[in-house]
Amino acid sequence: MRHVHKFLASLLAVVLALSSSAAAQDRHVVDPGALAATLADSASKQDADRLAIHEALDRPQVREMASHMGLDLERVNASIDTLTGPDLERAAAAARQTNESLVGGASTLVLSTTTIIIILLIVILLIVAIK
Repeated sequence: MRHVHKFLASLLAVVLALSSSAAAQDRHVVDPGALAATLADSASKQDADRLAIHEALDRPQVREMASHMGLDLERVNASIDTLTGPDLERAAAAARQTNESLVGGASTLVLSTTTIIIILLIVILLIVAIK
């Protein structure tokens, strides 16, 4: 009986040793290359969104509107780099509308451009105030 226990214990040890190497194979649900590419795309999109917001805030028309509203654009500009997720996307969408409205160095403000600038500043101000 003792020989049977030793045999079974030895057999179990061999099976476990062989199965552990098979279980430790590099199998992933998601390909690491695809995951890295997705993360890089997300980071570049966020960088592009932040750049659009900074461009809109650097426009003279926006600076003038912010000064009339009593906003500290330096504080707002500094907080842009902390935005993420939906807040960043909303602010970037408003900034892109402002940038498109003022493309080519347009110096005249129409009501729609003024409205877009005000919306941009209010969105950014609310986001900064919440954080």
